[in-house]
Amino acid sequence: MRVSFHGAAREVTGSRHLIEVNGKKILLDCGMFQGHRKEAAIKNKELFIDPKTIDAVILSHAHIDHSGCLPWLVKNGYTGPIYSTFASKDLCNFMLQDSAFIQEKEVDFIKKHNFGEPVEPLYTSEDAVQTLKQFHSLSYYSPTEIVPGVYLTYKDAGHILGAAMVILEIDDQQDQKRKTLTFTGDIGRKGTALLRDPDYIESTDFLIMESTYGNRFHKWIKDVDDHLCDLINATAAKGGKIIVPAFALERTQELVYHINILQKEGRIPDLPVFVDSPLAVNVTQVFKAHPECFNKDIYEEFLKNDENPFGFGRLQYITKVDESKMLNDRKGPMIIISASGMCEFGRVLHHLRNNVEDARNLILIVGYQAENTLGRKLVDGEKNVKIMGEMKHVRAKVAVIDAFSGHADRSDLIDFVTHVQDVKKIFLVHGEEDQGLTFSQILNEIKPEASVYLPIRGDGYDI
Repeated sequence: MRVSFHGAAREVTGSRHLIEVNGKKILLDCGMFQGHRKEAAIKNKELFIDPKTIDAVILSHAHIDHSGCLPWLVKNGYTGPIYSTFASKDLCNFMLQDSAFIQEKEVDFIKKHNFGEPVEPLYTSEDAVQTLKQFHSLSYYSPTEIVPGVYLTYKDAGHILGAAMVILEIDDQQDQKRKTLTFTGDIGRKGTALLRDPDYIESTDFLIMESTYGNRFHKWIKDVDDHLCDLINATAAKGGKIIVPAFALERTQELVYHINILQKEGRIPDLPVFVDSPLAVNVTQVFKAHPECFNKDIYEEFLKNDENPFGFGRLQYITKVDESKMLNDRKGPMIIISASGMCEFGRVLHHLRNNVEDARNLILIVGYQAENTLGRKLVDGEKNVKIMGEMKHVRAKVAVIDAFSGHADRSDLIDFVTHVQDVKKIFLVHGEEDQGLTFSQILNEIKPEASVYLPIRGDGYDI
């Protein structure tokens, strides 16, 4: 059996890992690289394997850095099954078509302005639709034989709606041994507002583990309302706008939930709240359709009582372009939640371009920002940034609330791995190099019986 790493190796985006066993090839995730555009475009178009030779694809969750290149795979000849949870399939129904739509619009924009850049989308809406036809949905905790001698079981990763850890039980014909390989996908945090806590894995021979925050600690989730309340009130007092670049999936719904609670309790003014993202509107409908993913408190408090945690008071969901443009002329205070979460594309770019130079405003960062993205530049305090081809001077306040992060931090990762018994080899992925290097040293101390590897993209290992 051989495992090789073709994305999210010493970096965070572009999750792609290949398992070769018993003459079969199984791909774990086929994510999109995000970051510096030219570099990402090159990586996204690299075919590290002939898609026609892949026997099965297993998706851990619907985030674009894990699912976003599935249509590229299909476009280039993959015709086999794509396994996912039910919620992930429903989310990908919108996520992948939205990704294709954005690419097509960007191509139109580039052609119109003659930027001299590549003018072909990675894939089209038709490719995304074909990809969705190849999805096979599985329930959590239900072992399924996906190729002869390889059984897939999903466990709850607690990261986003439908996120799963991948457990593969493998009858290796080469040495006639039963082996277990676990891919964590992205591990969530405990005690979040909406979702169940991530499951523990009792035992595995080989572990492919994320390390996004391998050397960082998040602030307490229970303190997030206080921090959010202070920032909203301070900005509202100045008549400013609160611009929140937020992932349409999970982060937007969680923010809406917390703002709802703060307004119910009278801790923030009754401000208008706009969710300016057609994708977020569609994703929110998927949330309503999958109560099985919610934690017990949310399920009982809202769903059994027929209350809607994602709709209240002055909250407005915006889908039309002209309604989005009207927000530019509307005076604050107000809250605008808009995608994309890393400020690389989408409607949030228009809101940033129109508001980043006003000192009354707040740019509130609530999610991970990959290297070389506009969001990362704002977090790093750069005062002059390029937005949609224009240089802008950042006068608005930039604040970060990392308590909203859907990723386990160092303490959560340590807690997770200490529960795993019998592990022989650990491969750290989905983390920038400095995070992975530090966490690998920690694992060498707490799991001395296991060999720890920090693969480089393209590395392969016989196991």
